[in-house]
Amino acid sequence: MSFSLPALQSNETLSRWGRALRLHQWLKNILLFVPLLASHSFTSLPGWMVLGLAFVSFSLCASAIYIVNDLLDIESDRAHPRKCKRPFAAGELTPAAGMTVAAALLSASAVLAALVGGGFWPWLAFYFLLTCAYSFGLKRVILLDTLVLAVLYCLRIVAGSGALGQELSFWLLAFGVFLFLSLAYVKRYAELQVQNGSPGKVTGRGYVAGDAPLVQIMGVASGYAAALVLAFYINSDAVARLYDFPEFVWCGVPVLLYWISWMWLQAHRGRMHDDPLVFAVKDRASLIAGAAFAAILAVGAMGPPW
Repeated sequence: MSFSLPALQSNETLSRWGRALRLHQWLKNILLFVPLLASHSFTSLPGWMVLGLAFVSFSLCASAIYIVNDLLDIESDRAHPRKCKRPFAAGELTPAAGMTVAAALLSASAVLAALVGGGFWPWLAFYFLLTCAYSFGLKRVILLDTLVLAVLYCLRIVAGSGALGQELSFWLLAFGVFLFLSLAYVKRYAELQVQNGSPGKVTGRGYVAGDAPLVQIMGVASGYAAALVLAFYINSDAVARLYDFPEFVWCGVPVLLYWISWMWLQAHRGRMHDDPLVFAVKDRASLIAGAAFAAILAVGAMGPPW
C-alpha cells in the first residue's frame, strides 16, 4: 500500500493538470493545417514540419490562457452545474500553481513561435491578446462574445497560412467565419439550455435564459450561410484550378447542411457538450459526415475510383 498510494496521488495530479490544461481542446488547433490541405499541398514535408511546431506553440499558448481564464472565473464556475468540477473551482489545484504553470507554458510557446518564424508569431500574439480581452470582459458582452469566439477559431486558420507564408483564401475565411459563428452560438445555446428556467442573467454571461430561441435562430442562420458560401465557392474559378472534377464537390453542400442541422438538433435536445468541436469528434454522425465530406473533396480532386 505504501508503494501504490504515491503512484495513485501522482496519477490524480496528472489527471487534474490534464483537465486544467484542457488537452482535449488542442483538437481545435488542427485548424492550423487547413491552409495546407486546402491548397492540396499534401506532400510538402517542410509544410507539415512547420505546422507541427506551430501546432505545439499554439496549443501551449491556449492552455496557458485556459488556466488564466479558469482562475478569473473561479467564483462563477463554482455556481455552474458542470464547470464547478474544474480543478481550480473544485479546489483541486491552487491558483499559485496555476499562474506558475501558465507562465512556463507561455514562455515555451514564445520560443517555439520564434522557431516557426514567418507570419506565424504576429497572429499568435494577436490570438493571445484577443483571448485575454475575451477572458477579462468581452465574454460578458452579449453577441460580441460569439463574434470573438468565431474570430478566435478563424485565427487558427490565418496563423496556419502565416506559418506557411501562403496568401489567405477569401473563400476559406468567409466560410470559416460563418461556420464558426454558428458553432459559437451552439456553445452559448448549450449553456442557456443548462440554466433553462433560471431567472436573470446566466452566470458569467450577458444572456438570460429566455434568449435561447433567438440564439438558436441566429446560429442556424449562420450555419446555413456557411453552406451558401461553399456553394458560391464551388461555382468560382478557384475550384476549377484545384479540382479536376468540381461537379463532385457539390455533394459536399448537402453533407454540410446535414451536419449543421444535426448539431443544432442535438443542442435543442440538450445533448450538446460545452464545446461543439469536442462533441463532434466523439459523435458518430459527425464523424461519418466529416469522412463523407473529405471523401467528396478527394473524388473532386482526383476523380472517381472507377
